[in-house]
Amino acid sequence: MRWIPPILLLQCIVTAAPAAADFSGNIAIEAVTFFQDAQFDEQFDDNATLSFEPRWTAQWNDGDDRFSAELFLRADDEDAGREHADIRELLWLRIDGDNEWRVGINTMFWGVVESQHLVDVINQIDAVEGIDGEEKLGQPMLHWKRYADAGVFDVLILPGFRERTFQEAEGRLRPPLVVDTDQAEYESGDEENHVDFALRWSQTFGDLDLGVHLFDGTNREPVLLPGTDEDGDSVLIPFYEQMTQIGVDAQLIVEDWIWRLELIRREADSGDRTAYVAGFEYTFYGILESPTDLGLLAEYSYDDRPEDERGVFDRDLFLGARFAFNDVQSSEVLAGFIVDTNYDSRSFRIEGNRRFGDSFKGTLELQLFANVDAADPLAAVAKDDHLLLELAYFF
Repeated sequence: MRWIPPILLLQCIVTAAPAAADFSGNIAIEAVTFFQDAQFDEQFDDNATLSFEPRWTAQWNDGDDRFSAELFLRADDEDAGREHADIRELLWLRIDGDNEWRVGINTMFWGVVESQHLVDVINQIDAVEGIDGEEKLGQPMLHWKRYADAGVFDVLILPGFRERTFQEAEGRLRPPLVVDTDQAEYESGDEENHVDFALRWSQTFGDLDLGVHLFDGTNREPVLLPGTDEDGDSVLIPFYEQMTQIGVDAQLIVEDWIWRLELIRREADSGDRTAYVAGFEYTFYGILESPTDLGLLAEYSYDDRPEDERGVFDRDLFLGARFAFNDVQSSEVLAGFIVDTNYDSRSFRIEGNRRFGDSFKGTLELQLFANVDAADPLAAVAKDDHLLLELAYFF
């Protein structure tokens, strides 16, 4: 794979003898059932998958040098688009006092809000893994982090671009037309070899955590253009344009309140964009004299693009509740619904997980859609109400 920096990684692994190494990971069985007949003829009703996520770590030089590798593989009995493999991490970390150097492939996260992640621009979304954007493809990078009194500084050079994954014709939770990734187009003549850059500064001021970033490079979110495939069938063609983005993320803790904000300003040839998500979480600790904590969440999303260019989150209100049971099984439940204040479309989601014994973890996800307007971007998935159950074995 040409976008892995092989020389630096191999020099680190071959010339240094790890003092400590560890192998871990998980194997998971996932079953999904849909409650309504598919909206499009080719789509399936139910499916089952098997995933494997091994991880290997090693360290030497008293922990100042560390190597980590994490792979992800999924097999699907119905949806060929979800059958894929990815290198989530293949990374050398060097710690030198207040400096950290990372070379290789990594998965990282920026952001503070719950409903969407505006400032999270480094990794590409692995969209076949779910509609919430939580799963990501590994990103090749050279990353320097500096801890100083004035704050934490991150400088990233991103030498390879990853195209977004999309469901194929038989997949559920997809656009109304199949996205033909074989015809992907780029604004840059360097295409997927374009080198992107990112800078970030973050600092803590008492109870306030503040981050500011600048990104310049290929937009991870493609514009989907109408086209035809080799058979003459209508498809969508992903177009990846260049953009410059400035963003702010902030989190303020005041007693039992957590106030959160993500704000971006994005400039591109297709048009400029200003968007934000703002909200809070209030936690009731030990409800009804039990160990359970209850957090109530509210967030509002705004996007100033023209109506026909906005995504799912444009003028949306998210309301949710987070239950942390604080038991030995680490049981948690997050339930919430989103209301589009333009179309009055609604989506409801429950996510829950619980450990069983020392090695097993169960996950439940319930996704429902209601009152979806035909003009809403959610219209393509209006009949994709579903229940997902997963059982994972950790080793």
